[in-house]
Formats: sequence, C-alpha cells, structure tokens
Amino acid sequence: MTKKTNKRIVLGIQYDGSLWQGWQTQCHGKTIQNIVEDALKKFLLTPIKITCASRTDSGVHALEQIVHFDTVLKRSNISWIRGINNFLPYSIAIIWVYEISNSFLFSLDVLKNNKKTKNIFHARFSAISRKYCYLLYNYPIRLPLFYKKFGWVHSPLNLQRMRIAANYLIGTHNFTTFRSSACQAKSPICNIYKFNIEKHGNFFILNICANSFLQHMVRNIIGSLIMVGNLKKEPEWILELLKNNNRNKAGPTFMADGLYLVKIKYSSKWKLPQQSIFKKWFKNISKNFF
Repeated sequence: MTKKTNKRIVLGIQYDGSLWQGWQTQCHGKTIQNIVEDALKKFLLTPIKITCASRTDSGVHALEQIVHFDTVLKRSNISWIRGINNFLPYSIAIIWVYEISNSFLFSLDVLKNNKKTKNIFHARFSAISRKYCYLLYNYPIRLPLFYKKFGWVHSPLNLQRMRIAANYLIGTHNFTTFRSSACQAKSPICNIYKFNIEKHGNFFILNICANSFLQHMVRNIIGSLIMVGNLKKEPEWILELLKNNNRNKAGPTFMADGLYLVKIKYSSKWKLPQQSIFKKWFKNISKNFF
C-alpha cells in the first residue's frame, strides 16, 4: 500500500467582513473562520482546522487573507477552488490555492521554537509583514453606495497634519496606547515599516505596513489621526500617546467599515501565487469616483 503524504495547502481568501463578527472562530459560528472550516468539512467530508496570517476584527474586510491547513487528500487547484467556494456564501471566496508538500510536518509548538523548521511554511509565522489599508470618505454628506466599505468623516481633514502625525508612528514602538483591552498578544511592541496617506478629491487612503498588529491597533490609530486632521489635536500629540501607554488618552476606536487587510508578505522562496488585487480593485473605483 502506498503511504499517503501530508500536504500543506495554502489558500488566498477574499471577504466582505461587514456581514461577519471577525475572523477567529466563536461558539456562535458567525465568523469567517467558522464558515470556511464548515465549507472545507462539507467539501472534504472530514473536519479541517485552518490557520490564518492575520486575524481581522468584526467588520474588517480582506482582499487577500492567507491561510493554511494540512491534509493527505489530493485535489487539483481548480477542484479546491470550485469545491470550497461551492459551500461558501457570496461574501467569502477562495481566490487561489497552492500546495506545499512536506514529508513531515512539525507541531505548532515545535515550529515556534525550532530553527530547523524554517523550510516549513506557516501562514502566520512565515509572514514577513502585513499591510492594511483604510479607505476614508471626507465630506459633509455620506455616500450610501459606500456603506460598510468606506469610513466616513463629515468635518474637513487636513492631509499634511495627518501625514506628520503618521510619520511619528513609523519604527519600533510600544503600541499599548493603541491596543484593545481584550488584546491577547504577548507583547505590545510592533514595528511599523511604512505609513503613507494619500488624498484624491474627498477620499483619503491610509496605507500602513508592519511586522505585526495588535487588536484594534489600526482603528485606534485612525481615530487619533482624525483628531489631528480636524484640528482637535496637534501632530506632536501622537508622540505623547506613545510615551503614555494609556489607551484612555488616545482617540476613539474608529469604525471598521473602511479597513482592509491588503497583503501578507512572504519570502519569494514559497512561490505563492499572490495577486496585486488592491491596485486593480482601487483603480477601477478611482476611474468612477475621483
């Protein structure tokens, strides 16, 4: 009898988060992880546990979430995509599949502590960086067509002030001030590699890339930058917040509506078929609205 070999299957997933209560599985079953694992179970007729690269909050969208799972089952890429999508709602879709064969797969604990496992792909621990984007509409009257897809601020925002404030956040800092009280991360230290803000007409695009993010970190940062943008606080206030390590001193947690997980960066050695979906998607929007 031929021995079946474990394979690590990597999925690229896109979803509209407005209909779901975040990524991480919950007993009520209304999360994206719950729905995807249920679809896999229906397709493969066996329970499957998946691991994601970045757990998104309730209402947050993803243009390309990355997950992996292990299985001995063999399917073609198109079979994986069509088979899983057949059991998914229209707000969630598998956009690509990639198979990584391993003769032996270590447990999660070993993967975290053993340097010899660098050649084993892991959606979370193999990630080099994570990129989020916030789409913000700044105008006195809201746009119903962008409901749950864009954040909205009715008072005027100053782009230059927001850029100065955002620049103070670049680098390695203790982000306790921008961390949810329910955050389970062991350390509040994160390294923001890039943070740029663009303005196109009445639309703001805030791009932030870091090695990792704390729960609600991006939305809490956006809430504080908006206070700077509408002249309630000076840009240097951000420096005070970083020193204070006090969540109560910062701006409110901003709405999840316009937040998107855009891309997870990995070493090119994994040869993942990742796509520059955001640029294509946003380019189509800009043609009609900017």
